[in-house]
Amino acid sequence: MALLAVRRRGGEMFPAREIEDAYDRLGQLMNVALGEALGALPGDGGMGAWVPMADVSETEDSYVVEIDVPGARKDQIDVQLSERELIVTGQVEEQERQRRHRKMRRSGQFELRTTLPGDVDANRVEAHLSDGVLTITVPKAEAAKPKHIEVSA
Repeated sequence: MALLAVRRRGGEMFPAREIEDAYDRLGQLMNVALGEALGALPGDGGMGAWVPMADVSETEDSYVVEIDVPGARKDQIDVQLSERELIVTGQVEEQERQRRHRKMRRSGQFELRTTLPGDVDANRVEAHLSDGVLTITVPKAEAAKPKHIEVSA
C-alpha cells in the first residue's frame, strides 16, 4: 500500500492527492456531461460548448446579465437577442504553455442561453466587456415596466 501525501489543517489530517485527483475527475465528468447536454458545436472537436457562469438581475427599467468570460476579447463574443431569449456565444483561446501541471480554467467555445422574464426593447440593448465580465443591459419594453397607480380616497 502506497503512502499518500497528507496535509494537516487545524489538527485534522486528510489525503491531499486523493482529494485533488477526485476533484479533477469530477471536473472532467462535468465537462463531458455539459457537452452531451448542449450538443457539439462545429469546430469544437466533438466536445460541446461550455457554459460560462452568469448572473441575471432586474432593475426597474432593464434586465442586466453579467457573464464571466475571462480571457475573451470582444471580437470573440457574439450576442444575439431573439424575442426574450438571449444567446451569447464565443471562444476563449487556450494559451500555450511549455509545461502544464493543471488546467482548471476553461477554453474553447462557450454558449449561454437564457430567457428573460419579461418583454424587452431589442433596439436599445447594450453590451460591455470589462475585466473578463461581459455586462449586457436589456431595456424592458414599455408594457413590461411597472406602472405607479395613485390611490384615491
